[in-house]
Amino acid sequence: MHTDTNTGTDTGTDTGTGTGTAPGYVHGYSRHEARRLGDQADTLAALLHADTAYPAGSRVLEVGCGVGAQTVHLVASSPGAHIVAADVSAASLARARANVAAHAPDARVEWCHADVFGLPFADASFDHVFVCFVLEHLSAPGRVLAGLRRVLRPGGTITVIEGDHGSAFFHPSSLYAHAAIDRQIQLQSAAGGDALIGRRLQPLLAEAGYADVVVRPRTVYADRTRPALVDGFTRNTFIAMVESVRDDALAADLITRSDWDRGIADLRRTADDGGTFHYTFFKGVAVRS
Repeated sequence: MHTDTNTGTDTGTDTGTGTGTAPGYVHGYSRHEARRLGDQADTLAALLHADTAYPAGSRVLEVGCGVGAQTVHLVASSPGAHIVAADVSAASLARARANVAAHAPDARVEWCHADVFGLPFADASFDHVFVCFVLEHLSAPGRVLAGLRRVLRPGGTITVIEGDHGSAFFHPSSLYAHAAIDRQIQLQSAAGGDALIGRRLQPLLAEAGYADVVVRPRTVYADRTRPALVDGFTRNTFIAMVESVRDDALAADLITRSDWDRGIADLRRTADDGGTFHYTFFKGVAVRS
């Protein structure tokens, strides 16, 4: 384990290379992807974080913090909480630390380089756990949720947020655009993940042994009357995410180049005047009984 605070204090040895059980991140680790994650988090902050705030002094584990896009909003909504942010990628953790330091230099964040399938924490170490856009990339999400239950104290809460690409519909409709989205879903599945996992949150949490499971949809709808969402979500989050798998989709012969280009062009038209776009996230909260 390697943990440190924003001051860079080293308090352990590095075992964050993981066990090899976590699949590759289908969107990649480029600077472009880091910007996309930031755009997504900032655009959806009110929708996803408005009802999440942790008490001062509580210990909160954020699993799969990535580049810190969600950590920034956790810090803003819970300034008195002690947040431990963990990720398997050392490069992402470095970006996360810089990101949080730029937004909230006095934030109490401890950084941990660790694999979600083997978290190096004692039982009941945390009061709360926060998981956002992580389970969709894992081959055994139920196993991860069970592991997180171990490090959560009795009575503590877990909050899980995931999307569901099957909830994407738009105008003008296009079979080519849906085909491009389906190729992203297919590639994520081949990598061991599930881009449709949002609809599974309630049974996943219940089967992992949590109590008082409540899952609710969080819907994004964008048209010309909501330009911030058209730009921040339709263009810079969703379409950018689909575009990021272009080379992999073509290399795997999942779609022809002309069909891909037409699908992306049709997706972009949904962000123009007269276009509309709809997508649903799912937010689940449960308790360790």
